[in-house]
Amino acid sequence: MTLPTTAGHTGAPVDRRAGKLPVLLYSPGLHGSRAMDTALVQDLASRGYLVVTIDHTHDAAEVLFPGGRREVNTMPPHSHSSHTIAVRAADTHFVINQLSAIAHGHNPGLEHSPLPHGLAHAVDMHRIGMFGASLGGGSVPAAMHRDSRIRAGADLDGQLFGSEVNQPLDRPFLLFSSQHHNRNTDGSRARFWKHLHGERLDLKLHGAEHSAFVDSEVLMHQAPGAYGMTPAQVVQALGTIDPNRAIEIQRTYLAAFFDKHLRHHHSHLLDGPSHHYPEVSFVR
Repeated sequence: MTLPTTAGHTGAPVDRRAGKLPVLLYSPGLHGSRAMDTALVQDLASRGYLVVTIDHTHDAAEVLFPGGRREVNTMPPHSHSSHTIAVRAADTHFVINQLSAIAHGHNPGLEHSPLPHGLAHAVDMHRIGMFGASLGGGSVPAAMHRDSRIRAGADLDGQLFGSEVNQPLDRPFLLFSSQHHNRNTDGSRARFWKHLHGERLDLKLHGAEHSAFVDSEVLMHQAPGAYGMTPAQVVQALGTIDPNRAIEIQRTYLAAFFDKHLRHHHSHLLDGPSHHYPEVSFVR
């Protein structure tokens, strides 16, 4: 398997010439790592977003803390998803509070370890969005209800759980789903859609299955045997869409959505079907 080369490195400084940067929070799927959507996260960072990815301790399979402390998944069997999402919403609220502390010149890091150079001056607390994949996407509505500082949210193929599904939300929201999963097939999304009072979008990516919205789209095609999967099982997990095309489309639409609502850069891409991206349909 060939691991893609990323542009990230520990302690990367912030380009201070860019001024304050809009913030995007990312929540991974159940038991997932904050690194599992690097293909999207890295692209958003390259467009001038400050992207903060979250590991949900004792939900994630493994979290390594500074100093070597290691925590693993300790969730009881048959944990209810609505409880898991409530914990994730609390995690997100905590992270936003720490970002606020950084923006005010404080260092909430462990033993005040050095922060990346320029970070304190880059956090724009007035432009915060959030997205996630699978259960991470399903956690975004709860996080938005918990913290009004999140101005726009996006759910990448996640089912929704908890009381937030039936509560009004007056901020922009993007539902982006695989070919067989949208509000016409998922009752939780249908209920949530009725309570969205800000701009709302429901997009479907033809040829894509559930795992196409994480880095499995990059890795799994290369060596299905390493995952203990047959080629047919890979298609079942990812779909038939070309992996590079799937990633390009997700990057483009996610950026267009957050550019519109956090930067006021309107894109006609969100107005309706595009001949440039026929794989995307608008669920009406």
